[in-house]
Amino acid sequence: MRIRSLGVIDDAVVELSPGFTAVTGETGAGKTMVVTSLGLLLGGRADPALVRIGAKSAVVEGRIAVGPAAPAAVRAEEAGAELDDGTLLISRTVSAEGRSRAHVGGRSVPVGLLGELADDLVAVHGQTDQQGLLRPARQRQALDRYAGDAVSVPLAKYTAAYRRLRAVAAELDELTTRARERAQEADLLRFGLEEIAGVEPQPDEDAELAAEAERLGHAEALASAAAAAHAALAGNPEDLEAVDATTLVAGAHRALDAVRSHDPVLSALTERLGEIGILMADVAGELASYADGLDADPLRLAAVEERRAALTHLTRKYGADIGAVLAWAEEGAVRLAELDGDDDRIGELTAEHDALRAELGELAQALTDAREASAKRFADAVTAELAELAMPHARVSVQITQTEVAEDGGGVEVGGRAVAFGPTGADEVELLLAPHPGTPPRPIAKGASGGELSRVMLAVEVVFAGSDPVPTYLFDEVDAGVGGKAAVEVGRRLARLAKSAQVVVVTHLPQVAAFADRQLLVEKTHDGSVTRSGVTVLEGEDRVRELSRMLAGQEDSETARAHAEELLEAARSRR
Repeated sequence: MRIRSLGVIDDAVVELSPGFTAVTGETGAGKTMVVTSLGLLLGGRADPALVRIGAKSAVVEGRIAVGPAAPAAVRAEEAGAELDDGTLLISRTVSAEGRSRAHVGGRSVPVGLLGELADDLVAVHGQTDQQGLLRPARQRQALDRYAGDAVSVPLAKYTAAYRRLRAVAAELDELTTRARERAQEADLLRFGLEEIAGVEPQPDEDAELAAEAERLGHAEALASAAAAAHAALAGNPEDLEAVDATTLVAGAHRALDAVRSHDPVLSALTERLGEIGILMADVAGELASYADGLDADPLRLAAVEERRAALTHLTRKYGADIGAVLAWAEEGAVRLAELDGDDDRIGELTAEHDALRAELGELAQALTDAREASAKRFADAVTAELAELAMPHARVSVQITQTEVAEDGGGVEVGGRAVAFGPTGADEVELLLAPHPGTPPRPIAKGASGGELSRVMLAVEVVFAGSDPVPTYLFDEVDAGVGGKAAVEVGRRLARLAKSAQVVVVTHLPQVAAFADRQLLVEKTHDGSVTRSGVTVLEGEDRVRELSRMLAGQEDSETARAHAEELLEAARSRR
């Protein structure tokens, strides 16, 4: 990795060994920044506070060896990245303003892709993970992770059934708790639909009746006007001397018709006069029919107004016009059918709810069986690791329990008992430790001293490391609280793990660092920064000096140097 402008690090290169690499240095020298840098490459949260004061951005670049068929390589190539001779180039930039960019194999990618790649590349185990493992929920997750498919397969089925049960229960609750409101809504809809059905409105009927009422209300005036217009066009039989428009137009047509053959222009005008005469005759006929058809019928007018009043009553309650009223009736009928079907729906949901509860009981039982089968193997593996970590008499066990509830308390049946259940099953998982023969097993948070707790947690992490399909493991001061012989055993165990995987350990213990294949020293310059040369590979005399400092705080102490050399020699012989 190359790290620039991150925390106390100005510019540094970190070269990790294929086996066991120990990162050491004074407190505050920047060892944690090495872990933070790797976290950024793995898609960790970008905190602008990490950017070195005065710098515009922090940059972390890494070269990771991957096989062409490795899941991380396949996923990276799907994102458009290119492998460089079996290595994957990853970079992460964090600006002082908080913006973050990621590149994989020369291609800009979403930061989330780094997290996906991390799952197949590196497993990080730190002090935060240790504290998290003290919580029963995390201990259940740990057991499930160790169990693998034996738990994950039924757990996936259980989770799907649990989510469906929650959805069914929510709908049932909504239907039953709002039953009164829904009944009131149904009554109002039923009343409105019956009222509309009683009137039987027709589309556009309100507009048509309004026009008819206007016509009936002015029938006499309309008839008089139509008669006068007819007389003006066709003449009045009672006034033979009156001149009408039709007679005048006919006379004009006859006058022109006599001479039309002498001029085409006049001939065209003659034809137009003929057309006018025909049109006037048609209009006059229609006016006569209109006048004859008008009837000032007060009974019909009253009937129209009564019908309009009935329609207006509907439009005041259900819509702006009859079209809107009919639309309300159509929607209301659909909604009423839904409400009337609630009883049937409640029955269906109740049956599904009971079936899901029974299914969850079977799946919860399968989860319990799988966890109990894995718990023994997991506890034995951790106990074996503790023996390697200078706790030969310690015994770890996994306690799996359930909380019983009343028969009607909403639980599921597991082992012939009604028990509480949640999104991950009905089991409560807790790691127990008996550190010495004759002592009763107790929860690890209560049954272990600080040093014992660190070793238990390291044992758990090593067991996970043995089952995780990743090539690199990073341990960030998981040896805190350990010293003396136990620290030697911690270093030896990590060295054994490094025979099958790359192991990186940030440590303050010389007993652990002595077992490393490569030791890196992080140190500041006089101005408080870590430069490119501030992360160095220690070999020979330099490594002895650093181990001397870690042992006694004095690099030049002859006693400390002798002890450091003895520690290195012992580590080489005890791997």
